[in-house]
Amino acid sequence: MLYSSKNIAKLQFITSDDSSHNHLEQIHIVLNNGVKWVQLRAKNCDEKTFLNLAEAAKKITENFSAVIIINDHVSIAKLIGAEGVHIGKEDVAAAVARQQLGEKIIGGTANTLEDILYIKDHVDYIGLGPFRFTSTKKKLSPVLGLDGYTNILKQVPAHLPVIGIGGILAEDIPSLLNAGLHGIAVSGAIINDENPEKKIKQFLKAMETYVDSTI
Repeated sequence: MLYSSKNIAKLQFITSDDSSHNHLEQIHIVLNNGVKWVQLRAKNCDEKTFLNLAEAAKKITENFSAVIIINDHVSIAKLIGAEGVHIGKEDVAAAVARQQLGEKIIGGTANTLEDILYIKDHVDYIGLGPFRFTSTKKKLSPVLGLDGYTNILKQVPAHLPVIGIGGILAEDIPSLLNAGLHGIAVSGAIINDENPEKKIKQFLKAMETYVDSTI
């Protein structure tokens, strides 16, 4: 792991294919309302279209001094100068991504402790989930729930930031962070809400309230 856990955002937004807002609109909405970390995840387009989308997304995040993480496409992340990449269990190996990206941020998806231990030496953070059922991801791994997180996190190296993902709501934040998560990632819970701006504020407030209570 090369990237400091202090620089891994506690609230991360992942763009969604299943939204009335396109990916760039989604990024504008969340950045305008205080989110500082965006993962561009677009599964329904070819590589050339994704490259154009990624270039446009990078320009937006630069204007907000925000982090842009590219989902899956390691070569595109390198080409556009993104801060990093997030790779799924069926994508390029974490070790290969590290060879290509050097000190860039690399996140990896996990559903089990075994998944984490397999990639832990090559990633800067883990996206662990799903917490509960979510329609955002088509091939959903077994739901972990709070007990699943608690059991896994007891066995994860303390220096490795783990981000919860999958159907997480603002009211889940205290119990999930108490269980040992570094932070959470959200998508549909924000962008598919009838008032995403208000929903973002709820997530940010819940996160800030928890952090303040532990100081």
